[in-house]
Amino acid sequence: MHTLHCIGSKRLGGAERWFLRLTAALYEEGWNTERLVRRGSELDGLEHPLTCHALPLRTVWDPLSRHQVSRLIDRQRPDIVQTYMGRGTRLTRLSRNGGPLHIARLGGYYKLRGYRHAHIWFGNTRGICDYLIRSGFSSKKVFHLPNFVEKPAPVDPGGVAELRNRLGLSPDDLVLLTPGRFVPFKGHRYLLQALPAIPNEVQGRRIRLLLLGKGRLGPDLQDLSRELLIDDRIIWGGWHEDPTLFYHLADLVVFPSLEREPFGNVILEAWSHAKPVVCTAFWGALEYTRHGEDVWQVPCRDALSLARGVSHVLQDEHLLSLLAENGFQRIQEDFSKTKVLKDHMTIYRSLVK
Repeated sequence: MHTLHCIGSKRLGGAERWFLRLTAALYEEGWNTERLVRRGSELDGLEHPLTCHALPLRTVWDPLSRHQVSRLIDRQRPDIVQTYMGRGTRLTRLSRNGGPLHIARLGGYYKLRGYRHAHIWFGNTRGICDYLIRSGFSSKKVFHLPNFVEKPAPVDPGGVAELRNRLGLSPDDLVLLTPGRFVPFKGHRYLLQALPAIPNEVQGRRIRLLLLGKGRLGPDLQDLSRELLIDDRIIWGGWHEDPTLFYHLADLVVFPSLEREPFGNVILEAWSHAKPVVCTAFWGALEYTRHGEDVWQVPCRDALSLARGVSHVLQDEHLLSLLAENGFQRIQEDFSKTKVLKDHMTIYRSLVK
């Protein structure tokens, strides 16, 4: 089967990493898989053997790009065109009378005006699927397909030690890892406000917060850390396309997103590395995580509760191990590459047939 996947993002984030992950997995299964990305974006020029097309995709209303997308589809003749987020979806307009099938994949509670023209819709949470159906989309054309994460590749212990030294971490430091773009709904502000109420050390081990990301709120967050007098407890790690080594450094992954966080790939990534997680009770977490079993949940927008949750988990070695073990098991049962990819391919085949 021939599939073309289109995304118009400029920057790499969670949705973009999922786009790369799914298309690479389909290609590895032997499917004729192609990518269409925004020219000059962080996705343009990434090395991978599958075919990648780049078009301007300037705005959601760009008539030239819309025409170029249509010409590319006519030339490549895929069975399925799967679009991600608003720009790629709005610029893809396919006939309902034969030809390729247009699947719009939603990873958030977006305004739906720009998605209704698709033929089929995928939601990565049941909540998003319910939102679509409540908004008038046919339940027979809405499919729940969660994300998966790759099995972490083995790493050289020497590389982890080198990274620890480069970041100024001692071997005994306890590392709180928070990956995510510096945008409002990721909740970094509440995490920084929580840090003064988290002990400086646990059982003689110094606690350091490693923030892995970038974004427009970066300068504001750095200003806030200085105002709170916690800058010496924070390491600003920047954005990394492959955060594997950083997960190996982590003793606890903290994910403080606000309510409208739709899924939260960070939790899956932490589970795949067998790392315990403290997260907020955002919409995605309420759907697929289990408080006290595979994560420790605290309310959103509540710095004091977040501080108490982190402190409680760090001081309970049994709980740390329990969360890590159960989270790793959830990956094997519900979010493995094998299971989720098989579900995608089964639905693709049934739709085209």
